[in-house]
Amino acid sequence: MINHPVFVAVDTQDCGRARALAQSLASDVGGIKLGLEFFLANGPAGIDDVCVDRPPLFLDLKLHDIPNTVASAVRALSALKHAPAFLTLHAQGGPEMIRAAAQARDEALPQTKLLAVTVLTSLDGEDLAAMGIHGQPLDQVLRLGEMAVSAGADGCVCSPLEVEALREALGQEAALMVPGIRPAGASKGDQKRVMTPAEAVKAGANFLVIGRPITQAPDPEAAAQAISQELGYDAR
Repeated sequence: MINHPVFVAVDTQDCGRARALAQSLASDVGGIKLGLEFFLANGPAGIDDVCVDRPPLFLDLKLHDIPNTVASAVRALSALKHAPAFLTLHAQGGPEMIRAAAQARDEALPQTKLLAVTVLTSLDGEDLAAMGIHGQPLDQVLRLGEMAVSAGADGCVCSPLEVEALREALGQEAALMVPGIRPAGASKGDQKRVMTPAEAVKAGANFLVIGRPITQAPDPEAAAQAISQELGYDAR
């Protein structure tokens, strides 16, 4: 059971650092996010090493390929000692890919929820136009989100600016995982569509992905505790 909305993004190739962060922040967040950088550097063994104490895991691999390949990739993850609570795939892979992934998940990782990535938080309207996608990010997020959930995804990854509209479109059952979270006064970094933790939860986010404002803070534990207090949680 996940009783805290924050997943801390541990974006590093260093398995020891990732394990140390996961252990030190365990009382202050709901779980950890490990992504492509970590997975390519350390593989499944690294995932098992970091998750030795079994924190809820958000495995952010953003799978995107032909349906059979993605389904096979999902099945391969069943070898993990600690099944992820969440696994991502790109909604732009289309409905057949998502259906294949959902079927493979049902067979191999029944406790894992599939989240469809809609529009990356590093993109804005100009970026979409350069890719040949007309309209604002919200339009594309809604199109992809509705398609993905109807094809079998359990929810979506979207920026905080689209949470309210996507919640209205998908209903209360869909899980909305939201990156692009920056506490007041924090640098945006490479994120373009951002919101504070409290604003995102108020808009309808179930879970928040927060990385650098915690992991690169002088005192990561204090930074995580401050965010918990902002959200009204006292994890300790």
